[in-house]
Amino acid sequence: MNLALLFDEDFVAQDRAVLQGRRFEHIKSVLGTSIGDHLPVGRVNGQIGLGEVVALTDSEVELVVLLDQQPPPPLPLTLILAMPRPKMFRRILQTSATLGIKDIWLVNSYKVEKSFWQTPWLSDDNLRENLTLGLEQAKDTAMPNVHIRKLFKPFVEDELPALLKGKPALVAHPGTSTPCPTHLNRPTALCIGPEGGFTPYEVGKLEEAGCQSVHLGPRILRVETAVPVLVSRLFDACL
Repeated sequence: MNLALLFDEDFVAQDRAVLQGRRFEHIKSVLGTSIGDHLPVGRVNGQIGLGEVVALTDSEVELVVLLDQQPPPPLPLTLILAMPRPKMFRRILQTSATLGIKDIWLVNSYKVEKSFWQTPWLSDDNLRENLTLGLEQAKDTAMPNVHIRKLFKPFVEDELPALLKGKPALVAHPGTSTPCPTHLNRPTALCIGPEGGFTPYEVGKLEEAGCQSVHLGPRILRVETAVPVLVSRLFDACL
């Protein structure tokens, strides 16, 4: 935890916050914090700064916080992701938040098993927890938005064209002839399929909506690897 992310409910006064649970345990046991110590903090969707430990018990820590700095700039990327396997979903969420992705769309695909949508990691609390872990790693405060669309065709036909308007849109598709561009550094949409890739029909629908199919070379990557690799090619800020 490189930054303690503070939520509105943590504040007991305008400049005081009380933390319990995971964040408290990390501050006390991992960081070995004592009264008078300072640590990096940030308010969700707000500024970052320092928190001074003014009280410490067996169950909570109280901080006086001074927030006077802006978080790192967001990545101008709309990530459209076929729902991953639950065992890797948490890591992908955390990685996406760490990279600065703020607009994440989880969509269905033929190769997405129906059971994936039943995972408890899609609950609001678990989404927030994993996005928080990613933000803390990057010392960021801007909470990403996660949109869930369980029907592929209505999403691609009714919503996707508006999402793609005015920006380059790419779909990662091994076997295509066009290599992934580099250093775009502007608002971009990126579609990544499930393990096994989008079907030809799905790729065709994405292309009809305005996407261009691109590849990363001859190797087939796991989704959790493809996300950071593609982002690092598209945006200098991640290199």
